[in-house]
Amino acid sequence: MARITPLAPPYEPEVEARLESMMPPGVPPIGLFRTFVRNLPMADAIHGWGGYYLSRRLSLTLRDRELLIDRTCARCGCEYEWGVHVAFFGERAGLDSMQVASLTHGSPADPCWADERERVLIAAVDELHDTADLADATWARLAAELDEREILD
Repeated sequence: MARITPLAPPYEPEVEARLESMMPPGVPPIGLFRTFVRNLPMADAIHGWGGYYLSRRLSLTLRDRELLIDRTCARCGCEYEWGVHVAFFGERAGLDSMQVASLTHGSPADPCWADERERVLIAAVDELHDTADLADATWARLAAELDEREILD
């Protein structure tokens, strides 16, 4: 159960405008965004950051981004956010059912991950989740696959 209840329509005009700007045209706002707009200054700040991370300006590919988000959500037990991303972006990112299952319960060594870039992205999420740090060996693997902009993103 939500500790802070998402807003429900009808919305104040300023809230309605912010929610419309956060979603694709014609798509109703998700519960997360309806919760964020309870604090409009925060929602405005998050919108700028999220707008970058969900845009084509991000240096990572859509697939890279979704691997990172989906694995992070799975490891942290964020079922809601995991579900939103798998449902809305999974197919667009080219994730098949074996890869979705692996991101949820598997490891970067699973046979569905043939690409070193994808294996190291998943391994980095796991290591950060488990230790709050990256070992030099993991960093070297990342640096061999990603440029500095991609690593920062």
